[in-house]
Amino acid sequence: MIADVDALLEEIGFDPDASVLTRRQAQVLALRERDVSQAAIADELGTSRANVSSIEGSARDNLAKARETVAFADALRAPVRVHVPAGTDLYDVPQQVYDACDEAGVKVSHTAPDLMKVVSDAAGEAVSGRQVVEALVVGVTTEGTVRVRQSE
Repeated sequence: MIADVDALLEEIGFDPDASVLTRRQAQVLALRERDVSQAAIADELGTSRANVSSIEGSARDNLAKARETVAFADALRAPVRVHVPAGTDLYDVPQQVYDACDEAGVKVSHTAPDLMKVVSDAAGEAVSGRQVVEALVVGVTTEGTVRVRQSE
């Protein structure tokens, strides 16, 4: 089982020196993504299920931090940044983004419903139904990629 996962990691170019994940974290995530139970992974690795759970939790935390870092870097270089205050109706966000993009000469390739979904999905609990409940920053890169971050 581990040999198969190591072959997969090699095939997809996993490099622990360039990754936020350790080799063990990558192995555990790869197995969990293939619906292998934590108990089975623990047996394979000769450790406890609690240890596998801890490795998996740390790996998922590291991935979340890496995603946040990428979103932050994208926001820094995005020529369009729309500040969406708490209390804003989600239906008003697309027009705000389109207006800012028009002003900056940036094209967004999302329809209004698609853009609302992108914002809602990326914002997580910061959007409830149609309501923005925590302030957001919607950034749009020169390539038209939309990034959403919670604002302080």
